[in-house]
Amino acid sequence: MKFVTKRIHAFLDYPVAIALIILPFLLGLGASNPFAFWLSIATGIAALILTILTDHHLGIVRVISYKAHLIVDFLVAIVFILAPFIFSFKGIDAYYYWINGIAVLSVVSLHKPELAV
Repeated sequence: MKFVTKRIHAFLDYPVAIALIILPFLLGLGASNPFAFWLSIATGIAALILTILTDHHLGIVRVISYKAHLIVDFLVAIVFILAPFIFSFKGIDAYYYWINGIAVLSVVSLHKPELAV
């Protein structure tokens, strides 16, 4: 059952990008590895730029296709799921990336393809 439309996805993108920037401060990420703190912030900034540049109704410049946006989201999800293993994140650092990675992977997996008109 795929129900995440392009419109729903667009509405999720901005708050998620902002959360990726703010949450490392609020949660105190980086205790097991300082990279856990900076990876989220860098990804949040990149996600904000990606959203601004994506061709959907909330995109501002609209130069990146929505399909390319979904591919980037998928790759971010994989990186987030693998990061705790690769960089030895422990505790909250690891859980933060696993939860976010699974959430992003779920959104991408539940994407409802658009019908050609």
